Formats: sequence, C-alpha cells, structure tokens
Amino acid sequence: MSENTRLAVIGTGNMGGAMAKRLRSAGYPVTVWNRTRDKAEDIAANTGATVAATPREAAGTSDVVIVSLSNDAADLGAHEGRDGIVAGLRRGTAVVDTSTIDPHTTLRLAEMVRGAGGVHIDCPVSGSVSSVEAGTLAVLAAGDAADIDRVRPILDYLGSKVFHIGPTGLGATMKIAINTLLIAINQGLSEAYVLAQAAGIDPATAYDVFEAGATGAPFLKYKRAVFEHPDDTPVAFSLGLVDKDADLVLALAERVGVPVPQAQADKAALAAALDDGYANRDISTMARHLRELRTRSSRG
Repeated sequence: MSENTRLAVIGTGNMGGAMAKRLRSAGYPVTVWNRTRDKAEDIAANTGATVAATPREAAGTSDVVIVSLSNDAADLGAHEGRDGIVAGLRRGTAVVDTSTIDPHTTLRLAEMVRGAGGVHIDCPVSGSVSSVEAGTLAVLAAGDAADIDRVRPILDYLGSKVFHIGPTGLGATMKIAINTLLIAINQGLSEAYVLAQAAGIDPATAYDVFEAGATGAPFLKYKRAVFEHPDDTPVAFSLGLVDKDADLVLALAERVGVPVPQAQADKAALAAALDDGYANRDISTMARHLRELRTRSSRG
C-alpha cells in the first residue's frame, strides 16, 4: 500500500479520532464518519480529512475502512442498511474492525463484509490515545494472513507490535482477555493508591514505588497524570465503556466455562460507581469513588 491508499475511519471518538489524525499525518487521504457529525467535522478541520454523510459514502470512496465504534449495536448499525458500510463496499475493499465487541458479532460482521465482496480483518487494539499518537499500540489482528499482510503498512504505523492471533473471532476474544486484566489492574491500582494515601503515604511517592517495582506495567505509566490530576486530564476510557467490556468478559467466561471471581468482583465495583453517576468519567476515577465510599463510611 502507498500513501495514495484511500482510507476511511468510521467512528471518531477518542481512539478513532486519534487514528484518523495519525494516518493523516502520514499523508494518507482519510474520509471520516461519525454518528455525531460535529466530532467528524472537528477531526476534518484539524487534519484536512474529508467528512462523509454516511458510512456507505465513506466506504465507497476508500480502499481500506477502519472501524472504531463503542459497542456491538453501534458496529452493526454502521454496517447494515442502505447507508451502511456493506452497501458501499467495492470488491476487495478491506474493513479493519478495531472495535471491542463480542466475538459472535465479529463473525456476523465478517460474513456480511465478505458476502459483499470485501475483505474483513478482526483487529482490536490495546493501548490508549497516547499509544495511537505514538504509534505504539498492540494490534490484535485475526483473519486470513494474506489479508492482514495487505494492510500491514497501516497497522505498522498505528502499532509497534502486530500480532496474528488466529482466525476471525480470536482478535475480539483476545481483546476481551486483555480487558479482563486491564480492568483488574485498574481496580488494584485504585485500591492500592487510595490505601497508601489514607495510611499516610505521600501519593506521589506511592505512585513512584508502584511504577518502579514489580507492578510497573505500562498502564501505570500512561495513567499517572489522570490518577494524580483527575480534573485536568481528558477522559480516555469512560467507566460506561469499561462496564460494557466487563459484561463482555463475563459473557465469554460463561460461554467457555471459566470461573472468573476477580472479574465478577470488578464488575460489582463498576456497578457501584455507575450507580453513583461515574459513567462518563475516566476508568482511573475508580480511585475517587473509593475515597467517596470511605468518606461515607466514616460519616456513617
């Protein structure tokens, strides 16, 4: 693929918007679509991308369609119908779906795309907006190896590691497994951070130690700013979306018969935070919610 390869990005939220910006910075022609058009227009104004009126229009003018949507319903909705991606596909157009969705939905979408003559790549990513900006995502590609190789120049520009996980559906499955761990890390970090602070340890010192020791995962490094300054840092991964992913974890675990007591406990903690109005806050604000629960307990 060359810089003349025409790209579409369907969904310009935090991750999709960052992908569109990075791909435009590489010189690719990019067309963007978003259900809330203002978001797509903001990306276009900042990057010179073109805004499409429908997913069909975006797909019909592109060689590769990158999908980054929030849930199964949004992904299906963007593919289906007279204005959907599938209706606009030309033979051989590649659809690279980076959304975090149920593997069963991925298989359904792949069948739709391939039935219309397109190429489907099940391709979730692991990382944050800052990872997109730096080109350091972990790319979890699944599907035919030749199809993945065809779009590899694009994937290599978005990520530092491109894994071929296996056949279609296993990319989505791998992303759920990753998020099982990610949600647990965030909950553990939140509890440890608040516990140390409540016990009299300077929070910055505590975080230094968390980063330096055996617990120093990359997640801790790129979430530090939002843990320390939650009101001054944009939301990267809202608790509403985290909760959706927690549901995907529990559904997959039930399907394959694996007990996941940690994931069940994490789901309960998320549900409590959502009940207290945290749905639109960043995943790191679980720490704030723990402080709030501690304050309530002390008053009681």
